[in-house]
Amino acid sequence: MINTWYIIAQILGLITIAFEFSSYQIKDKTKYFLVTGIGSLFWMAMFVAIGISTGMDTQMSLIIAAVYSTVRNLVFYVIFKKNTPQSKEIGLNFLLVMIVIAIVAGTVTVLNAPEQVRWLHILGLVVALGFVVGQYLPGVHYVRVAVVFYAVVVLLTQTPINILYGDFRWNIMGILIESAKIISVIVFYVRYSTQPKTPQLVFAKP
Repeated sequence: MINTWYIIAQILGLITIAFEFSSYQIKDKTKYFLVTGIGSLFWMAMFVAIGISTGMDTQMSLIIAAVYSTVRNLVFYVIFKKNTPQSKEIGLNFLLVMIVIAIVAGTVTVLNAPEQVRWLHILGLVVALGFVVGQYLPGVHYVRVAVVFYAVVVLLTQTPINILYGDFRWNIMGILIESAKIISVIVFYVRYSTQPKTPQLVFAKP
């Protein structure tokens, strides 16, 4: 019998896919942060549901990462929208705080992760830090290169490598979400490679 929470996780995953794919087609920084922030909210809910279904201990670091992502993106949305000297300073300070939080929270979750998958969570922490910095840097390229590496690692966490308990050994929707990010980046570069006169560095640091 299929676990109800597992079905809910898949529905939340479908919604997440729509937001995640759309976000990497957006060149405007402010709109990008809003769309990806909303997507992160559904992403977090999906991990909670899959954790209830298959075991919360291996999903906890992913839930924390999704909460962190939601807060970070929505705060950056407000900061980039204001685009004032004050918001620039706030944006840089907020980035530094987010990096510190990521290191502390990531270290704790790595230590609490089952020993057999600890290496995967360490790798996840490293690529997550790279992605956070990539989001803030100017231009359209840093964040897209960083998200590909990040998506590959998170994709692995949705397989039996990380899902150690429960009736379901694969989180197919989680795999599709991370694959959607990678595909979206590919589509982005295909689209804009056919538009050489379109500026690629269309947004700058707040």
